Amino acid sequence: MLANFVIGLREGLEASLVVGILLAYLARTGRREAMRPLWIGVLAAVVLSGVFGGILTVVTDLLGERGGEIFEGVVGLIAVCFVTYMVFWMKRASRHMKAELEGRLTTALRVGAWAIGLTAFVAVAREGLELATFMWTNITTNTGSGPVALTGAVLGVAAAVLLEYLLYRRAVRLNLSKFFLVTGVLLVVVAAGVFSGAIHELQEAAILPGEHSLAFDVSGAVPESSWYGSVLKGIVGFRAETSWLMAVGWACYLVPVLTLFLRRGSRSSGPSRTMQPAGAGRASS
Repeated sequence: MLANFVIGLREGLEASLVVGILLAYLARTGRREAMRPLWIGVLAAVVLSGVFGGILTVVTDLLGERGGEIFEGVVGLIAVCFVTYMVFWMKRASRHMKAELEGRLTTALRVGAWAIGLTAFVAVAREGLELATFMWTNITTNTGSGPVALTGAVLGVAAAVLLEYLLYRRAVRLNLSKFFLVTGVLLVVVAAGVFSGAIHELQEAAILPGEHSLAFDVSGAVPESSWYGSVLKGIVGFRAETSWLMAVGWACYLVPVLTLFLRRGSRSSGPSRTMQPAGAGRASS
């Protein structure tokens, strides 16, 4: 639940912030009549994200056991690349996001209602598809698709929407730079587990070698079925029987990516990096 909650919270807040910026700009410029096509675009992006997650599940079932393992492994590697890029992109682009979105919406207002809906759709769909892909991959390779895992994802997204609403209404104050730094670190840790899990899937499908060449086997001391084993598996991708390739892959991803992320984070820290959510006024400090 915890890992999926973090994914849902982080990615959900990014999407919610985009919607908040667009809505506040329309309200500030007196173009409230444009909110309807904007909401239609947002709803279409949400539906697309949900459908995309369902398609991934259906394709896995249709491919059979080995084909499903290969598919899950490949999608897992793609999801890790995608999320890694977006984590760094968000840190670099956050200070310009508000101005960029408002500029796009200004252009769309001149074109017409369909352009407003398209602007909202593209902005939200990018976040939604990322969330759907990474969430699906983490659930299939690490946490399982049980009610606890799904509940964590739903609660994370719900918390993100609530937090953005409170920011929009100026009911809370939040340093978004620090928030994205902390959740970025957690996402990198989860992504390392997904990367290791993708390697495991490809080893089971006999695409990668070394499935039975184990770095360690602690199934007696830390069974994956235990609550603490489940927590470790969901957050860091722990497996009681871990091959050398999985362990090396996990470390080779986590150490350099986390080091680079924290180094860039320390260079870009400070008040100027705090992104103002639209409508929040001085909600972040």
